[in-house]
Amino acid sequence: MTSLVIAEHDNASLRAATLNAITAAAQCGGEVHVLVAGQNAGAAAAAAAQVAGVAKVLHAEGEGFAHGLAENVAAQVLALAGNYSHILFAATAFGKNIAPRVAARLDVGQVSDVTRIESADTFERPIYAGNAIATVQSLDATKVITVRTTGFDPAAASGGSAVVEVLSAVAASDKAIFLRAEIAKNDRPELTSAKIIVSGGRALGSNEKFMEVMTPLADKLGAAMGASRAAVDAGYAPNDWQVGQTGKIVAPQLYVACGISGAIQHLAGMKDSKVIVAINKDAEAPIFSVADYGLEADLFDAVPALTASL
Repeated sequence: MTSLVIAEHDNASLRAATLNAITAAAQCGGEVHVLVAGQNAGAAAAAAAQVAGVAKVLHAEGEGFAHGLAENVAAQVLALAGNYSHILFAATAFGKNIAPRVAARLDVGQVSDVTRIESADTFERPIYAGNAIATVQSLDATKVITVRTTGFDPAAASGGSAVVEVLSAVAASDKAIFLRAEIAKNDRPELTSAKIIVSGGRALGSNEKFMEVMTPLADKLGAAMGASRAAVDAGYAPNDWQVGQTGKIVAPQLYVACGISGAIQHLAGMKDSKVIVAINKDAEAPIFSVADYGLEADLFDAVPALTASL
């Protein structure tokens, strides 16, 4: 029984989410192999070989992998699938784009958003926006799994000494081409890997107020900035800041929620945070039910005062 983790990387280094997926793969039993499919991705393959617990790195080089196109990466995974009992992806935009293609072509049921490995064929995953946990057993010969990264500690990035095996890349698909990437520039930590996150809600009232009130606090804390869906839908914050069931799932050391009522969809994305601080003038706001520290106050007074005291 051997597991294959599909690495998410930028051709130079591994994304942090891959380390969480490797931890999950190790709990499935047997050896853990990692597939690094990229162009000029030798550095990423070398980094994967250093991860503790990895027995082998499969390095596929090809121009079709340069931008992580799902059609091409899925084809490479399918070429290897017969050798593995478990194929794991991090439940990121990258993993969620490829895993269903692999599961469909293998004619197996995908097990999504796994937060705990009970045994080689039994897994836990949240349902109903995290309000219930389902225990799922898969009897498929090959288990295709996406891993919620907040459910597993990252594997140590050093200490391993896996062998790197170079593979022949599958032919690139002629049905999909890469045109361009529009990447939002951000000097702050990446939201899903940040240790501190400061989030704002609809109560901020406008994009101008959102930035005026929240940015100084985030600067003082060295934090990433997040937002509720209501704030994003209202145009107060960009889409890639959205935290919640339909946004990003985060679990920082500190999560500061300002003017966020705590709708169930938002709580599903941040309730695994180690320490949650909530500032809201509504004493009945659901956010207080998950907060470690709650302040019933007007955020326009409380947040600047907090910032000034840091």
